[in-house]
Amino acid sequence: MNILVTGGAGYIGSHVCLSLLDAGYNITVIDDLSSGQKKLIPDKVEFIQANINDTNKLNKLFQKKSFNTLMHFAGFVQVEESVKFPEKYFNNNTKNATILFETCINNGLKNIIFSSTAAVYGNPNKELIHEGATLNPLNPYGESKVQTENKLIKMQKNNNFNYIILRYFNVAGADPKLRSGLISKKPTHLIKIASQAAIGKLNSVTIFGNDYNTHDGTAIRDYIHVSDLADIHVKSLEYILEKKQSKILNCGYGKGYSVKEVLDTLNRVCNNKIYIKYGNRRSGDAVSLVSNTNQLMKTISWTPKYNDLETILKTSIKWENKIQNEKIL
Repeated sequence: MNILVTGGAGYIGSHVCLSLLDAGYNITVIDDLSSGQKKLIPDKVEFIQANINDTNKLNKLFQKKSFNTLMHFAGFVQVEESVKFPEKYFNNNTKNATILFETCINNGLKNIIFSSTAAVYGNPNKELIHEGATLNPLNPYGESKVQTENKLIKMQKNNNFNYIILRYFNVAGADPKLRSGLISKKPTHLIKIASQAAIGKLNSVTIFGNDYNTHDGTAIRDYIHVSDLADIHVKSLEYILEKKQSKILNCGYGKGYSVKEVLDTLNRVCNNKIYIKYGNRRSGDAVSLVSNTNQLMKTISWTPKYNDLETILKTSIKWENKIQNEKIL
């Protein structure tokens, strides 16, 4: 069975490729390498370097090979950058994604699994966020994903295909076998930055805002291990192939940790190595984002393997050591 993966050279996309290969699927990756790393694409994968809006290359690919499902990861993901350059995000995350969807549907593809984000919820006043919560993004990144979700839902009403929209909470960690992990020149992920500090690559970690309305004043997030998230994609693929139904699912563990709790845990793992500084809040950051996972658990037969903060941190630190030792980036 052939699966088309866009953004397969990226952090999450490459982990999903590994899980799909482990499950026996054939994969073709499309990635323009604007932010992805070719070295993260597994060897057994066919790779085509192209942007998702390149209809010429896409149509030629569909003429040669039929695909059962599209898994769409290719997109820009940095909140701060989206605030500075909103047009960049709407052009790529919404406009180009729509072109991709239309091309796939016109070529007879029947299933689309789309990477969305908890940023679509904005700053909800709820302890656990369910999929039916009001969408009220705080930044252009979140808004670009809302618009893409809406395009996909509208297109499905007029065409014969099914979709699964997966709203990721905070993805972290690295493949336990160290086959892939996050590579970024300017990381914005807390656990990535903290792991760099843990191996001495950075001198300190800054907490942006300690005046939030939380138990310790720092923002709260639901961190999910990237390999567990990859497994959710495989289970979602199995679901859409069998049930032929469309779903929107939160991807998290349903447990929140504050920024300070993450760094305190990391310091325990590293025997108090990290120096912590405090800075102002960042524009577009929510107070708390923790998933209600009832719908996820009800829909797919998924059991998390790495739902432990220390495990997430340890795999992230091991990956940082690997890319430091191998002088990757």
